[in-house]
Amino acid sequence: MVESVEQRVQRFAASKLTPLLKGSMIGVEKESLRVNSDGKIAQTPHPRQFGSALTHPYITTDYSEALLEFITPPFHRSGEALRFLRDLQQFVYNRMDHELLWSTSMPCVVSGEGGIPIAQYGPSNAGMMKSIYRQGLGHRYGRVMQVIAGVHFNYSYSDAFWQALQQLEGDERSLQDYVSARYFDLIRNLLRLGWLIPYLFGASPAVCKSFLGGRESELESFDEYTYYEPYATSLRMGDIGYQNNKENETGIKADYDSLAAYVESLQCAISTPCPDYQKIGVKVDGEYRQLNANILQIENEYYSTVRPKQLLQGMEKPTTALQRRGVRYIELRSLDVNAFDPLGINEHQMQFIESLMLYCLLADSPPISPLERVEIDQNEMLVAHRGREPGLKLMRRGEALPLRDWAAAICREMEPVCRLLDANFSEQPYQQALARQQRVVANPALSPSARVLAEMRSGGESFFEFARRKSLEHQWYFAELPVAEEQEQMLSELAQRSWLRQQEIEASDKLSLDDYLAAYFKEG
Repeated sequence: MVESVEQRVQRFAASKLTPLLKGSMIGVEKESLRVNSDGKIAQTPHPRQFGSALTHPYITTDYSEALLEFITPPFHRSGEALRFLRDLQQFVYNRMDHELLWSTSMPCVVSGEGGIPIAQYGPSNAGMMKSIYRQGLGHRYGRVMQVIAGVHFNYSYSDAFWQALQQLEGDERSLQDYVSARYFDLIRNLLRLGWLIPYLFGASPAVCKSFLGGRESELESFDEYTYYEPYATSLRMGDIGYQNNKENETGIKADYDSLAAYVESLQCAISTPCPDYQKIGVKVDGEYRQLNANILQIENEYYSTVRPKQLLQGMEKPTTALQRRGVRYIELRSLDVNAFDPLGINEHQMQFIESLMLYCLLADSPPISPLERVEIDQNEMLVAHRGREPGLKLMRRGEALPLRDWAAAICREMEPVCRLLDANFSEQPYQQALARQQRVVANPALSPSARVLAEMRSGGESFFEFARRKSLEHQWYFAELPVAEEQEQMLSELAQRSWLRQQEIEASDKLSLDDYLAAYFKEG
């Protein structure tokens, strides 16, 4: 007989495993676009005072010189991760000259491909490889799509937790194999329920018309400068956002049935030539246009809402690290930047997601069938564009189900999970976080996406005006924060050391760039 989530929670609690949940680790990665006072994408280089984008562990760049990425180390509590994220953004704001951190995922005042500077990491082989990869992304998908910002939620359970759970379940595999298999159980359920994240937390129901560069769109006009959809939650996650548009033509799709299947599917994509990308050329007139002409240049190019991750050692490829040491943590990538919070994400969101992670681990997780894979993709797209539409139905195992009924059922099933997590805390933060989202399910007008449109309407604002107003509010928030001297000193010293580390890397290069890239792709 298959156990319900509630029965598994009861067995878990009876086995006295609950305290081991306190050993879980949480980290956040938040992207923020630097813009000038007019809201245009900054053309200035990554400020030297921030540290080296190549070697700084916490402050770097993503696709563009203007697209900052803040990375927290892992912490046991979401509040600790948020405080570190706050300190990083305050450190940067204190060193910005007449620029803002854009408050939303979708950029505004985009002046074409040429107005988006690709990130630079110096003349070392490692730095050049990062820039060439980004050149390739620009050639393949266009630069504009690459400056959409998001928030990533990183999560892992402790070794002690996994050992105890394995013993409880009577599993006799090696611990590494068991952990990887159970993380993939979690991932498959996160994919099945992935539509819930943009439904509850999507904050990009509108976009500046400049983002589409004059192209025709099926989106509606909100005003002279703004496209939107009335019930959209996250256009970032919709069909105007970043996607791997060759996968349907080639049949390449990440396989989440197991770690081995996942690695094999990605290795196939990074080793299979793509005729369209071959037309771009790899090295033309002595200049690299992309790392290679394969379906994926490297594994990170594969867009997914969730990824299994392992820390890299040396020149390891991500798939090699997974093969050697298994899954270390999960990266959830479907969160929009929350325009209503200066940090871009808040503790209630993080507590809900942590609860959802445990729910997904405890729920049954069979392999994803081809039909279900189609349903997962369609559900995500429907919610991105029409998630708050009254009566909207999603597909679950061949059956059409009202979104709000499904969302309400998931939240009810999460209640014992939240009580389990709250056993460690007197203030019951997880049940409170769940109750907040249950109110959103019951009344979608409370969702961030609905609030964005409501504020735009009430203030007579375009999306640009709304986003710029919020950006200025956030700038004021950081300006008013008292400076934490210890953190300020630590980050200042870290920035200086990062430049010294970059110099060491540049001085240690012994190979030509061609030989370095050949060695990287040959490794593992």
